[in-house]
Amino acid sequence: MPGPTLAQLLQPYGTLSPASVLWLQVGSSHPYEMALGAVEVIAGLLLFVPRTAVLGTMLSLASMAQVFLMNMTFDVPVKLLSFHLLLISLVLLAPYLDRLLDFFVRQRASEPLSQPPLFNDHRRNRLAIWAQVMIGLWVALGGVYDGWTTWHEYGGGGPKSELYGIWSVQAFFVDGTYVPPVATDRSRWQTIIFDQPGAATYQRMNGELVVVSTEFDDGHLKLADISDNSGGKVGGKAPFADLTYSQPNVDSLLLGGKLYGKPVTVMLKRMDPETFPLRSRGFHWVQEYPFFR
Repeated sequence: MPGPTLAQLLQPYGTLSPASVLWLQVGSSHPYEMALGAVEVIAGLLLFVPRTAVLGTMLSLASMAQVFLMNMTFDVPVKLLSFHLLLISLVLLAPYLDRLLDFFVRQRASEPLSQPPLFNDHRRNRLAIWAQVMIGLWVALGGVYDGWTTWHEYGGGGPKSELYGIWSVQAFFVDGTYVPPVATDRSRWQTIIFDQPGAATYQRMNGELVVVSTEFDDGHLKLADISDNSGGKVGGKAPFADLTYSQPNVDSLLLGGKLYGKPVTVMLKRMDPETFPLRSRGFHWVQEYPFFR
């Protein structure tokens, strides 16, 4: 679950879907997200070792119960998968249910469990156990590699836009005439956000966020509408903006060119994402009152 993108830092809370709220809530705290993931990973690895299989099943049951509850209450579209995993955990735990009730509920002694051997030969049994352990390690290493590559392709370690950042419009000129920041003006920009390559988001004066496709070419920036019926892919429309860009300094941006056929000049200043409370609040062990914003 990735953390909030730069554009989502500006998105009003009420416009988010329940699933987005859940995703951003978990992604906003990397330690919390890592703890949740560690429980699932450890539970899965414990299942590969016979002596720890019951403990792994109990962890899996608790973890999947939480996941299924969140999927149902936040309308996440993997309800059946999480429900099936929950049922599988119950099936694996069923042979030990009576002994667990003795230990946790009835306050009775629980006899040691004797696992029936797979083979009559002791050496073969040890090889079978080691084979299970090796398969578990192979699955774990495969998951680590997949997560590492995904993070570098699509996550925080992935490529960034050439103009990465949140840029606040300081001055907006059309045909050489200054356009004041009026909330009812749908043609003027309030901010423009560059995050991942190939896309940008500009914010109108009324706060509406509009996602567009981008193309950088030797100091030129082209913006094009994304087709609503393209399944999320960039449509083959002509750019509505053909701009040149330059940076007088690292925190300033100057755009000039044509926007919807009219000459424009836009002066922008970089906003520091770390100034948002969601990123800057940090950790406080002792605090007199809760910090709600």
